[in-house]
Formats: sequence, structure tokens, C-alpha cells
Amino acid sequence: MSTPVLRPVDTRPVVVHAVHSLAVGGLENGVVNLVNGTGAEFRHVVVCMTTEGPMRERLRPGVEVLALGKRRGHDVRAFVRLTGTLRRLRPRIVHSRNWAAFDAVVAARLAGVPFVIHGEHGREMSDPHGRLRRRNRARRLLAPLVSRFITVSEDLRRWLIQEVRLPAARITTIHNGVDLSRFGDLERQTARLRIGLSGDAPVVGTVGRLDPVKDQAGLVRAFATVLKAHPGAMLVIAGDGPCRTDLVRLIAELGVADRVRLLGARSDVPTVLAAMDVFVLPSVAEGISNTILEAMASGLPVVATRVGGSPELIEDGVGGALVPAQDPSALAGALTAYLDEPGLRTLHGKCARQRATERFGLERMCDAYAGVYRDLLSGTRGRRA
Repeated sequence: MSTPVLRPVDTRPVVVHAVHSLAVGGLENGVVNLVNGTGAEFRHVVVCMTTEGPMRERLRPGVEVLALGKRRGHDVRAFVRLTGTLRRLRPRIVHSRNWAAFDAVVAARLAGVPFVIHGEHGREMSDPHGRLRRRNRARRLLAPLVSRFITVSEDLRRWLIQEVRLPAARITTIHNGVDLSRFGDLERQTARLRIGLSGDAPVVGTVGRLDPVKDQAGLVRAFATVLKAHPGAMLVIAGDGPCRTDLVRLIAELGVADRVRLLGARSDVPTVLAAMDVFVLPSVAEGISNTILEAMASGLPVVATRVGGSPELIEDGVGGALVPAQDPSALAGALTAYLDEPGLRTLHGKCARQRATERFGLERMCDAYAGVYRDLLSGTRGRRA
């Protein structure tokens, strides 16, 4: 008679991450990095309120991913499924992100979850400044159910305190982190050949979903002005989304189709960034941009709009330039200044890489989140600190 094999008991605390989906995006990238970076200490489960998404492929083996199929608006059945799922999983912590997963706060408490964390990572175009009264009332009303609020920028922390009127002592800021080992090693000409570019023309580029809040249309308008001084320059836009058709139309209307490349969704972002001379993020609103951090890690100067947490990442005039949002003229001026002076691009790119290395490493981010989890589980912050 064979001796039964005894499997070791998994004693890691279960942490459930509630997100809208695992589509390609900065929030989702941060969740994946956190799960992969702290998996030795915590058993993570990702619950997608709607569908899964391509970022699932980047999760470490063994991480459970569940999709609830939530419909738009109020979906009672999805809420019931979420509550039942949390009862089955019996996590010690539920960590929800953004308004799209805020239902998880109530569901977690109904399921008897001891600790609930809610993270704010940024806002969508429908509420770029976080002033919708109905949502903010709900945040205040349900705040007693939340053990800890975490924001990815000081800008979002100030918003929760001043606009939403939550207690400052309940809010922690943890900036996103970047895996420095993935960026900055590929030779520029090799990278350009891999994405279909050739030659030595200066390349300006951006990475992000094609969404109104990212304002790639404003970037295209600014670049049309840049071409008057640098007619050989190229603009590359990596990403996909609802604005693609409008962007194609705008590019044709401005007569710049031969100088602009829409690369679509990419899984090789380090290669795309390595092909650039200047990175630009023209957003109307931001939480903390992972792509800015990745561009900094790639040794690129960054031109970005002065919104959200971007000023917390970029040292204006040292590792990049900050300009007003929705101001194509100012954006064009900053880009032209970098294209005029290759030496300045190199200097600011080195400064950006150094800042990313010193302040925004992935290990630092993972340690900070793990510290919050440990504090809650050990009771140092109290059941509903």
C-alpha cells in the first residue's frame, strides 16, 4: 500500500485584488508588478469585475484570476457573485482599485473580510478632476468600511483630503515603481528596425491607450507644428483604444501621415521606448504614469503635461519639461527645444534615468505595499485604521 503524499499547507495570507479588468494599462501593470514581486509572502488572487485581459499573461504561474462579467452600470448579479467569491476565497485583505471596483468595499465587508484597502490610481475623462458629487458622497459614506486608502500620488492624496473630505491619517501614498532591469539596454538602431523605422531622424513618441484623457490628438497637432522646424522628425504612438479612428482622420487632415506611425497595442514597450529620442505624455489627467517611469528608466527626457502626479516624477528643466494640459503650442515648443539640442536630450535623459533609479525602483514599491499589508495583519493599524 503506497504512502500518501502530504502536500505542504500554504500559510501565506490571501490578498484579493479587485480591478475592472486586466487590460493593458498603468493600473493593471502596477497590480501585476505588485503580485509578482510579493508572491513569496502573500497568496494573491485577482478578481476582474468585467473580463480578464492580456495583462494576465504577465502574472507569475499559479496566480488565480477570476472574471465576474459585470455589465455596465449597477449589476446586482455581479455584486452577488463578487460577495460569494470573497466568501469562498476567505481572504485576509481585499484591495480594490479605482471607482470601477469600488463595489468590492461593500462586498468584502458582507463577506466578512477583516481588512479592506481601496486604491486611487487616477481618473477617467468623464471625471478628470474627481468632482462628481455622487461618487464623492459614496466614498465618504463607505469610508468607515475601508481600513486604508492608498493613492499613487500626493496629488490624489490631496484630492481625497480636500475634495472628498477623508481623514488624512487614513491615507497612504505609494508611488508606482519600475523594473529598471527591463529598460535602457537595447541599442537605438536595433530597436528602430524592430518597430519598422530606419534612419537617424529624431523620433518623438508616446505609449498609452488611445483615450480622450490621454489627448494624443493634442500631441498630433503639436507635432504638426514641430515638423515646420524639423521636417524629418518622426512621431510614434503605441497603444490602441476608442480614439484610433479619430486619430487616423486627424493625421490625414493635417497632412502628416508620412511622419506619424500608429503602432497599435504592443507587448514590447522596452523596445518601443528604446527607439525614441524624446518621450511625451500629453494627458488631460493622470494618477501616476507608469509609462513616464519606464521612459525615465530608458534614459529618455520626458515632456509631459503638468497634471496629476506627473510633476512628482519629472524634475522640470532637469530630466524633462512640464507644460500646461491641452496646449499644443506649449507642447510643440518643448519638443522643438529638445530636437534643437541633442546634447540637452542626452543630459536630461541621464538625469531621468538616475532619478528613476534612486526614487522609483520596483522593489521600493513592493516593499511599501507589503509593509501596509503587514501592518494591517499584525494589528498595528487596527481593524479599520
